[in-house]
Amino acid sequence: MKNKRGRKQGVKQKSFKNRVLKLIKILFLYVPLLFIATSVFWILIHKWVPVWYTPLMAIRSFENIGDDSFNTHKKWMPLEKISPNMVMAVIASEDNRFMDHKGFDLIEINNALDAKKKGKRLRGASTISQQTAKNVFLVPSRSWVRKGMEAWFTVGIEYIWGKRRIMEVYLNVAEMGKGIYGAEAAAERLFGKTAQNLTQRECALIAATLPNPLRRRADRPGPYVSSRASDIQDLMYKVARPEWLNEKTKTKQTKR
Repeated sequence: MKNKRGRKQGVKQKSFKNRVLKLIKILFLYVPLLFIATSVFWILIHKWVPVWYTPLMAIRSFENIGDDSFNTHKKWMPLEKISPNMVMAVIASEDNRFMDHKGFDLIEINNALDAKKKGKRLRGASTISQQTAKNVFLVPSRSWVRKGMEAWFTVGIEYIWGKRRIMEVYLNVAEMGKGIYGAEAAAERLFGKTAQNLTQRECALIAATLPNPLRRRADRPGPYVSSRASDIQDLMYKVARPEWLNEKTKTKQTKR
């Protein structure tokens, strides 16, 4: 009887051990592999397919339930139909080294860390690539898990999409006002024109609101936005211009 009980206990212990090992295998092997495969699939899909809707758009719609004045305005527009001034404005405003880094601006990250050590206001070091990855694939959050996923998607779009596609998607999904997403919707709602016909000044004004587009307005700029837009216009001549900004799509970059 004792031997039988011993064997049964041994079988139960072995069975429990197998279940634990199976669970560990699922959590640390199958789940990560599924995440990698799924994320790579979505990155590949959006290399060619327009991004029609993002998690942030869903969140903003939910936040504004009951507000009859709220509507989502978004219209996908290929990069060649968006003013090159808009490309240069967001590079000057958001990511001066956009064409030089591989998704992460290490110089800005170090500057932000130094500022934090000195007790200064925390500086933003998020690149256009990181912002695009966050906007397209993730929900807004400050958790380390979300930060890790953002880094993964940033590397993915850098190597699968490339800079031109990242910029194209960014200029179609970035929040540019209340219920306004992308350069075309911003141009239409704020200035009554198409994104292709935006002037340098208008592009700089839109870019100046991007850190906080729900509080700042490009069409009715306050002193800060006006001043910031002027700084952006100056920087537009100094930052590296992408080679893929075709000469045929250049607009006259005179200050207005």
